[in-house]
Amino acid sequence: MNKEVKSAPAPGASRRRGPCPLKGVTPIQKDSPDRDPAGKFDDEDYPAYSMGHAAEILGVTQAFLRSLDAAKLLTPGRSEGGHRRYSRYQLRLAARARELIDQGTALDSACRIIILEDQLAEARRINTELQHTHRSKSGQPGPASG
Repeated sequence: MNKEVKSAPAPGASRRRGPCPLKGVTPIQKDSPDRDPAGKFDDEDYPAYSMGHAAEILGVTQAFLRSLDAAKLLTPGRSEGGHRRYSRYQLRLAARARELIDQGTALDSACRIIILEDQLAEARRINTELQHTHRSKSGQPGPASG
């Protein structure tokens, strides 16, 4: 999981969007977990789905996925032939966009909502991690479970 966090990314920016990890990459080191193809099955950021397959899984048109790219909600990876490739994480964002749009939300508003939800989830994850680290260092017990 990529843990890069920015305090206030520009609209459309997120911790997991960016250029395709397949282009311009240096060879994978022998001891890298990425060398094992089985490791890619668990990587929610690996661009494994073609546009057609992604559209089929989500029950949307390819034009809808292109519109999310144009709105900068998703920046799909690209295959060597230049075809869009989507990760499981991106499919979840696209499914959420479809849900909001189906409820009558405009595309740009849906994209902004999704970006804010993503940022909030990341902030909560970091907060929980920091609280755990603080408790460990101070010797305080964690929250009581019941």
